[in-house]
Amino acid sequence: MSSSTEKIILSIDPGYERLGLCILRKDLVTKKMNILHSECFKTAKELVFQDRLFIIGTHIEELIKKYKPSNMAIESLFMGTNQKTALKVSEVKGVLIYISKKNSLHVFEYTPLQIKSAITGSGRSDKIAVQKMLYLLLPELKNISKKIDDEYDAIACGLTHFAFERVL
Repeated sequence: MSSSTEKIILSIDPGYERLGLCILRKDLVTKKMNILHSECFKTAKELVFQDRLFIIGTHIEELIKKYKPSNMAIESLFMGTNQKTALKVSEVKGVLIYISKKNSLHVFEYTPLQIKSAITGSGRSDKIAVQKMLYLLLPELKNISKKIDDEYDAIACGLTHFAFERVL
């Protein structure tokens, strides 16, 4: 639970087949950050889209109830993607934002450019450069089993939120 000495956030790389999810904690005294939970959450392809939305929403509510974050950081949609996919991911984002607001979370959205810039110092960095920097920023990642890109993206989005929060 977030307190006066720590801040807990939910960070999401949105999708409907796969979502990167991360719960990050920052000690407000030492400024140390650590991962409380991270995963690549998947929904079954054979399910109808509305059922996938429900499953995603239910899982996010469970994470919010368990970890009690105060904020949600979410990656904004890159518009170069397939229009049909972009529409579905937008619907997922709507569910995520609704559930976050319903649970009194403050919602913050970051572009891929903002995330890459915050993590590596360059908005032109590739995924490998971002991942390498994540290992430097969060050495505990070395002790966690191999992650999927979506999960790294969620972790990076959360760290970006903490970086931007200093400026807000």
